[in-house]
Amino acid sequence: MHRESLKSAGRVVVKLGTGVLTDSQKQPDPAQLAQLVAQIAALRQSGHQVVVVTSGAVGAGMGALGYKSRPNHLAEKQACAAIGQSRLMAVYDQLFAKHGLVVAQVLLTHDDLEHHERHLNARNTLVTLLELGVVPIINENDAVSFTEIKFGDNDKLSALVAALLPADLLVILTTVDGVIEGFGGANPRTIPVIEQIDATIEALAGGTTSETAVGGMKSKVDAAKIAVRSGIPLVIASGRKTDVLAQITNGAEEGTLFVATPTKLAGRKRWIAFFHHPKGTLQVDDGAKEALRNGGKSLLPPGVKYCDGEFAAGEVVRLCDADGMEFARGIARYSATEIRAQTLSRVEVVHRDDLVIL
Repeated sequence: MHRESLKSAGRVVVKLGTGVLTDSQKQPDPAQLAQLVAQIAALRQSGHQVVVVTSGAVGAGMGALGYKSRPNHLAEKQACAAIGQSRLMAVYDQLFAKHGLVVAQVLLTHDDLEHHERHLNARNTLVTLLELGVVPIINENDAVSFTEIKFGDNDKLSALVAALLPADLLVILTTVDGVIEGFGGANPRTIPVIEQIDATIEALAGGTTSETAVGGMKSKVDAAKIAVRSGIPLVIASGRKTDVLAQITNGAEEGTLFVATPTKLAGRKRWIAFFHHPKGTLQVDDGAKEALRNGGKSLLPPGVKYCDGEFAAGEVVRLCDADGMEFARGIARYSATEIRAQTLSRVEVVHRDDLVIL
């Protein structure tokens, strides 16, 4: 049933991980790149709009500079990215041209997606490219992006791009067949469908030991949380299979499908929920949590038990319960200083229109 819905996905984001793009020498693998591009081109030519989120720039630069392992210094990583990105785009340009397709390079930083006007501008640019029949190829702007290259990963970026558009489907292609139960054991099993990301699923998602990759399965599950809450299904599958995209979009049981929530969040709600580094935390009591989660209410001053961090009115904050578990995000209508002063009354600290339950 869930797989059937993938047949109607018109706009697809495909994320290509470093592991499926490079060879053992950390260089872009020409044969592998060619088969992946052929699959994406076939998807495009069958009527889908396709956006590619690519990794591999740092890896390609490492190979060019003779690095055997991912450099530790930020400036060296940025140098690798700057060299590798142009090499990667040149390869994509040539490969897609063989299928009669034009590509466009789009390099993004977190700031581009957090700032509301730039967020909308990025979306408009991508939508225009898609309407023109172009295949946008997106990467983090690692040559200049301090936060993203240090903490970010392209799994999260692909989920944010899918939420930005919004897409109908996100596919993350990696070196494994999906989320695997019993990985490394005698009888490993790919989990075909995940309807809820719970502690069991989190436990199955380890990190990565690859010299070129960043996130591993944990970052993919984190990306799934963004996608499914936005109302976008996500499939994690092997990029080594030559028909994997056709299988997925034809509804076949391929990889691991994370089932989306039934309704897509509205664009502004997606922007509040996922495109910010929250500036502070409001801890609320049980009554306020219930009113926010199930009553559709705004957060009022009596419900706030503790205010952490320094933030101004209009900035995004986390909302946590008594156990410190984040359950929502919202735009604070007052600064941390004003909230801590405990002089507010008959006002909304976070209005329900500016609130997203995660």
